[in-house]
Amino acid sequence: MPRERGEKVIATNRRARHDYAIEKTYEAGLVLTGTEVKSLRQGRANLSDGYAFIDGGQAYLDAVNIPEYSQGHWTNHSAKRTRKLLLHKEEIVKLSHEVSAGGYTLIPLRLYFSDGRAKVEIAVAKGKREFEKRQTIREREDKREAERAMRTRNRLGD
Repeated sequence: MPRERGEKVIATNRRARHDYAIEKTYEAGLVLTGTEVKSLRQGRANLSDGYAFIDGGQAYLDAVNIPEYSQGHWTNHSAKRTRKLLLHKEEIVKLSHEVSAGGYTLIPLRLYFSDGRAKVEIAVAKGKREFEKRQTIREREDKREAERAMRTRNRLGD
């Protein structure tokens, strides 16, 4: 059987871009059990409450919900366990310095398979305040409205 090619997105954290200002993103591998991989291949995961942290020179992903495998039995995994992230040592040191500087957190943006291997895209992010969220929405709506006006103007031939 040929090996998988390309990228298959399993889950995205759409709320993250609304609640956080994304500074930098990193790709990390995940240490998973067999039933977790099978559950992910069914497309079942939820990143909404997830976050990453660094402890003892290792990076971990916590509170990400990968439901139990439907055809599993006593070997099934727990749905919200802490999972180890696979990153280079330099990346872990860089992430720990950025987070310890204050105001920043590590959040998962998307979970996907890249050439058959489970990966997670984590971001160094700063939480937005309520007025910043409203301002972002307003800017997006203004941009959309301007594009709509340009389209109608181009259609009319002015």
